[in-house]
Amino acid sequence: SLSVCCRSQDQVERPFTLCQKRMEEEASDNLKNAFLEVVDNQLRDNDPPETKHTFDRLVSDGFSEEDAKRHIGTAVCVEIWDIMTNRTEFNLERYKRNLENLPAEPSESD
Repeated sequence: SLSVCCRSQDQVERPFTLCQKRMEEEASDNLKNAFLEVVDNQLRDNDPPETKHTFDRLVSDGFSEEDAKRHIGTAVCVEIWDIMTNRTEFNLERYKRNLENLPAEPSESD
């Protein structure tokens, strides 16, 4: 479940912080792969096109393709966490803004 991504047993952390930690741990390979699959699908479909622009920008800034996808995956995680936790719709404008600001930490505020 998504709660594995965004909650620890002892505390609730900001979604980005915990998602970033979880994406780097071997125990969360399935979750990491799910977020990266979303990124791969967005890149393949060029939908939204900002994902491809962000990927290209990060790679041209010296990030590996894998690291660029991980950064984009953190923005995906924030959106999925919000959808699941607050039962909201995908916030495309916030997602685009977070993509534009990468590699800075994605914002959870609208």
